[in-house]
Amino acid sequence: MALKQWPNEQMKGVFFSTLYLSLFFFISVLFVFKLTKRIKSKTNLKVPPSPSKLPLIGNLHQLGTLPHRSLRDLSLKYGDMMMLQLGQMKSPTLVVSSADVAMEMMKTHDLAFSNRPQNTAAKILLYGCTDVGFAHYGENWRQKRKICVLELLSIKRVQSFRLIREEEVAELVNKLREASSSDACYVNLSDMLISTSNNIVCKCALGRKYTGDGYNRVKELARNAMIHLSAFTVRDYFPLLGWVDVLSGKIQEFKATFGEFDALFDEVIAEHLTLKTEGDSSKKKDFVDILLKLQQDNMLNFELTKNDLKALLMDMFVGGSDTTATTLEWAFSELLRNPMVMKKAQEEVRKVVGHKSKVEENDVNQMHYLKCVVKETLRLHPPATLLAPRETIFGVKLNGYDIPAKTMVYINAWAIQRDPKFWESPEEFLPERFENSQVDFKGQDFQFIPFGFGRRGCPGVNFGLSSVEYMFANLLYWFDWKLPEMDTPIHDIDMNEIFGLVVSKKVPLHLKPITFLF
Repeated sequence: MALKQWPNEQMKGVFFSTLYLSLFFFISVLFVFKLTKRIKSKTNLKVPPSPSKLPLIGNLHQLGTLPHRSLRDLSLKYGDMMMLQLGQMKSPTLVVSSADVAMEMMKTHDLAFSNRPQNTAAKILLYGCTDVGFAHYGENWRQKRKICVLELLSIKRVQSFRLIREEEVAELVNKLREASSSDACYVNLSDMLISTSNNIVCKCALGRKYTGDGYNRVKELARNAMIHLSAFTVRDYFPLLGWVDVLSGKIQEFKATFGEFDALFDEVIAEHLTLKTEGDSSKKKDFVDILLKLQQDNMLNFELTKNDLKALLMDMFVGGSDTTATTLEWAFSELLRNPMVMKKAQEEVRKVVGHKSKVEENDVNQMHYLKCVVKETLRLHPPATLLAPRETIFGVKLNGYDIPAKTMVYINAWAIQRDPKFWESPEEFLPERFENSQVDFKGQDFQFIPFGFGRRGCPGVNFGLSSVEYMFANLLYWFDWKLPEMDTPIHDIDMNEIFGLVVSKKVPLHLKPITFLF
């Protein structure tokens, strides 16, 4: 059939103009309808209250240098659930400052709140967030977390690292004894705690510790990783301005730290494979040994790639060293401000250990007051004041409010653990509050959540606590402690904080160790 011929070009132009105009009108109506429907849908949502926003930056300016404190102050005005807009992020941010809301999150909506937002630094440092800490929720994440819980961080596995803890803490004690022999010597206890914690993590995870330049390299890398993961990057809050982070050199810094860590892990894995080939079975198994065996024996229901293995090792450095050192740093600061608590803790430790040549881990299990001191330290000074953020997988109704999908969620553990609704004299350091209390940090008492809760709770609780309690017991057993300036009132000890992935003391703790004579 022949194609229809237009009588003239003018009629042809009129036809197509009308067609395009009709099509444009139809699309416009459809767009307006959908936009109206979306606005109406959002309007019908009952969302938590929000502080007033500024153009472009939203509520970003209200976070301050210590967000856990700023957000607690805002929550006193706007309520236990607040919705913030941080920069030009597509999704809003929910801040929870209530134990009751946290309990409802886990009891009723744990799955909905099980995702993890992924920032720029995490994507670069953690192999595209293929680790356990920052990975999205799903089957792959569940399998990796299962490996951590059963193979790397179980109570049995943690106990198998007892000799490593004893060796490293004994070395710390010897260094402090040497310092004690000098009348004018004060030690940077904060730095020494970080060094010992790093050594324990290195030996448990990698099978070796580093000395000299190698130690300085690993220590600097671990610290840089912590700083990067909590650093402000423009693209995380203003996606269209991501080029600013490139121009400022921040992305290059992230990639440099990642490159050095990646080379370190490659070197360690190669060493382990060489020893395995040579049949050397004399050393205790570390995390690399365990992961390589799982990988090579095909004992898993999924493929554990080399990068997956390295991402899990990276989690150990991010979560295992600074948290231990920071907890001990705060514990000593509080004991120095509360001499009667210090005396009571030391008396218990020295009574339990007696005149033995060393403190044994079994002794620590009998130190009930020491454990109360650790709990009270974690209550007042949780290492992660704002628990690692979560992200809603789908929309839910929480405490009467509508929380949309893709909402980023911060849980202010610092505020919850100082809530006068649950804690008497919440700002005071009172370890006795735990002496006859069943409240624990295992994720079931939501007024006390230093390690989080639910699917996203920290799997390394046993590993961290074993190091904290054993180091603490030794430092209290072998030494008395003196401040540099005895004329300074004990309550004037600087307790200012530096916010980061772990909130540490702004001013390092310098003390004089005095060897205790039995």
